[in-house]
Amino acid sequence: MNGNERTDPEHVVVLHRWRDRHARYAAYLDHRTQRVTYVTTDLGRSSVPEGAAAVRTVRATDDPVETRAAVAELIGRFGPASRLVALNEGDLDNAAELRVAFGLPGQTPAELERFRDKLTMVRLVDAAGVRVPRYADADTAEDVRAFGERHGWPVVVKPRRGTASRGVLLLHSEDELDAQADIFLPDRHEPRIVQSFVSDPVLHIDGLWTGDALGAWRVSRYVNNCEEFTKGTFLGSVEVDEPEVLAPLADFTAAAAEALGDGRPWVFHMEVFLGRTSDGSPRPVFLEAGARVGGGEIPFVWREVHGLDLMSAAADIQLGRTPAVPAVDPEPDAGADTPSAPDATGTAGHTTAGWLLLPLPVPPPCEVESVSWAAGAGEDGPYAHMVPEPGYVIPAMGGYEHVAARFRFRGASSRSVEAQIRKTAESFAMSCRPRPC
Repeated sequence: MNGNERTDPEHVVVLHRWRDRHARYAAYLDHRTQRVTYVTTDLGRSSVPEGAAAVRTVRATDDPVETRAAVAELIGRFGPASRLVALNEGDLDNAAELRVAFGLPGQTPAELERFRDKLTMVRLVDAAGVRVPRYADADTAEDVRAFGERHGWPVVVKPRRGTASRGVLLLHSEDELDAQADIFLPDRHEPRIVQSFVSDPVLHIDGLWTGDALGAWRVSRYVNNCEEFTKGTFLGSVEVDEPEVLAPLADFTAAAAEALGDGRPWVFHMEVFLGRTSDGSPRPVFLEAGARVGGGEIPFVWREVHGLDLMSAAADIQLGRTPAVPAVDPEPDAGADTPSAPDATGTAGHTTAGWLLLPLPVPPPCEVESVSWAAGAGEDGPYAHMVPEPGYVIPAMGGYEHVAARFRFRGASSRSVEAQIRKTAESFAMSCRPRPC
């Protein structure tokens, strides 16, 4: 290349939907030397970095028609894109389709299938020798009936591509199946999986699979569960600090991550049942996994409490880089307490984190009329909170960001963090009035 030739800056397109700063895009992309453009919503626009080359607003970032037109417009203005980044779970499918449409490198729909289709996922993990519940394809009510007769009731039926507990049914008998049989009618039909019900507590394991080994990872257990949250119960999470639980989960997590990784790195949010053998030893059973950073307050507590940015590793993978989970400075809203030193293992270190989501009292959109909760400090309450003021209108956006309230906690042990979570949840009260869409 001679001195008269010039190279245009690299163009990267980002699909972005969070209102809060779940991802620190300015740390992952150099907005001074790269043309970084964003396709976002009205709500997400406020958290787009100031250095963005352009911002295109759409109704929803998972709308394939709107987003394709927006990406085409940005490419027309700023030149061909080198990469497309989408870090929210709800945008993964659309991003994969857009990569194919515009000839971009990165995860395709075929490569994403193992993380989106629960039957494909469980088959791969099962084939690797990782313990899973009994399972089968459930295309008809008769498939479910035959499974229940063979393996016993209750059974769980759920969409193969569902998220956030959508459409999950717990059926205790053939009579309950008959009462729900209309879900298999043509107008409601979608691919489903049936599994044996497992009553053990559910853990979530979050971290990075480097392609051949576990990177940074942490284990947490739910306080209540995701399905109960959709029915009006608070959802909490507290990190596990028992060494006798963490030790066997290292090999289990690595085996499941390797089975799904297909030799490639990926950031995972994995859910696991934790039972016990007859001698009391931990007995993990795989539930499911997503190829993305976990929802709720997970990216925040990783950064604020443990000084690690898991979202950075997810961005690295989509940008074609070797992923790492870098240490970061605590963020301004992390409170005055000193975070624990970065910890790249599954052990809890000297600080344990947790979080709490409160459900809305009425379906959104709704306007907050009053809200109260017992504020505390240090070991007595959250170190960070997102509680809307009266008059604020909570949008009907779904997900775990636009809920009644969000809290983050830190403490010396799992027990102390769970006590904070329960105290805060029990003290919380909110009234809202419905608003038109």
